[in-house]
Amino acid sequence: MDLADFIEANTQVLVDDWAEYALAISQEESQLSERQLRNSAVDILNAIAADMREPQNASQQQVKSRGEKTTPYSKFNNVAHLHAEDRLSHAFGINEVVAEFRALRATVLRRWQKASPAGDTAFQDMIRFNEAIDQVLAESVRHYVQRTERIRDLFAGVLAHDLRSPLGAILNSSEVLLHDEGLSAGSIKALAFVQRGAARMKQMIDDLLVFTRTRLGDAMPIGPTPQNMARICTDAADEVRASYPDAQIELRFEGDLRGRWDGGRIGQLIVNLLTNAVRYGSGQIAVEARANDGQMTVVVDNEGKPIPERALPTLFDPLTRGTSPDRSGMAAGMGLGLYICRCIATAHQGTISVESSERGTRFTVRIPCLPSLSA
Repeated sequence: MDLADFIEANTQVLVDDWAEYALAISQEESQLSERQLRNSAVDILNAIAADMREPQNASQQQVKSRGEKTTPYSKFNNVAHLHAEDRLSHAFGINEVVAEFRALRATVLRRWQKASPAGDTAFQDMIRFNEAIDQVLAESVRHYVQRTERIRDLFAGVLAHDLRSPLGAILNSSEVLLHDEGLSAGSIKALAFVQRGAARMKQMIDDLLVFTRTRLGDAMPIGPTPQNMARICTDAADEVRASYPDAQIELRFEGDLRGRWDGGRIGQLIVNLLTNAVRYGSGQIAVEARANDGQMTVVVDNEGKPIPERALPTLFDPLTRGTSPDRSGMAAGMGLGLYICRCIATAHQGTISVESSERGTRFTVRIPCLPSLSA
């Protein structure tokens, strides 16, 4: 009896063993019934047995062993997705999902060993079985992780959105209070701290909203209007100087700096780069803007220690930092600043890059002066 026939002939016994183990590792708060566990196991075993009966050449075996998807595996995918959704909805962790498949593999092979003949046929059956169960496991885990990340991103997005209203009330109220002539000097100073803290929180929440939207597949929305890059850079430098009075920022402009961009977003990009330069660099900071052949180039250059080479490939990824800020007491944010910069550049059909050495660190943004309205 080959392994596929053995699985079909002994499905109930195999499911009994597996369901007992799966129930033992299920979470206390789970409402997963034994019937649901058994149905899931039956579906997986039937899909595996059906796959093992399909002819497979050496090339197809190599594709499967590498996890490539040049050949459709709709049966496996459907079974794996249903299994992952079921376990996620019943509070199973990823470790429990993997443990279930490990138990299923061990159960089948242990029982089949007692009934199977020795020889090349049995060995080949075992290879096919391991390939099949690995495939279902990999797809189930992939879907589980994908769904978990989406749920987390949705939660973060809803939370950030809902926090904007009470934070807006704090900012508006503090602005009204600052015009109250009856406040003492100490109260005005304390209120200014509240206002700056709330403004910082608003920026972090806005960054989190951008992060969750892009993670959920939405492109960053922009509204290009006629702008002047010199004005955008000047306003950005003034904003950073207000928060960091000791910052030494030099502005250099060249050429016709007019174009169509989302002024608010480009300003946010430059503020992020300048703030990054203040926190992580030292000495002079230079902002250069120049136009050439319909291309706008903005460079933010700062002195200081180089970014570690190992950090450069993922520097624009979310929730990462190249190094720790040198200045004590300054909040480093959530590690989204450079990620937001990349999103803004991409939304304007442009690019952002970085070079870092002992001479300093240079961020270069290149965007068209007249991006299409579809951007």
